[in-house]
Amino acid sequence: MKLATDVTKVLQETAATLTGSERRLFMARTVRDLFDGVINRAVRALDWDERTLRKGKNELRSGIECLDGRSGGGRPTAQSRLPNLMRDLRDIVDGQSQTDPRFQTQRLYTRITSAEVRRQLIIQKGYTDEELPCEETVRVKLNELGYSLRAVAKTKPKKRLPRRTQSSSR
Repeated sequence: MKLATDVTKVLQETAATLTGSERRLFMARTVRDLFDGVINRAVRALDWDERTLRKGKNELRSGIECLDGRSGGGRPTAQSRLPNLMRDLRDIVDGQSQTDPRFQTQRLYTRITSAEVRRQLIIQKGYTDEELPCEETVRVKLNELGYSLRAVAKTKPKKRLPRRTQSSSR
């Protein structure tokens, strides 16, 4: 079956806006209604994935939704593993923070690095190195709390200027 170009475009865009089981069911109904249930015709006409169509066809036939690998949830957050982490971060950084000198933002600037904050969590709050998240995660959590880390300014030696002699012009 040859579909009109605009119908093909509408079907592809509609499938692209849906996700998960809803998308597969839409695709399976399209195959059933427009292509007499023949998956290969839909694959050629609409450029859809054959495995997705088969999965959708099985869901439509059985009425049971197949679970995706994307619904697993992922890795637990640092706050769920360490419930006092955000409060402890705030305790350590509050003494090192200052407001924006121009008062243009509400952010707090701190001169302490995320590596030093992580080290202070181990020393002051009793965390172990293994249970704490990495420095990058500590930096992200500090940004979530409203702190903006600034690089610690290193002292620069003064440049030596050549001394002027009496004979040199001014």
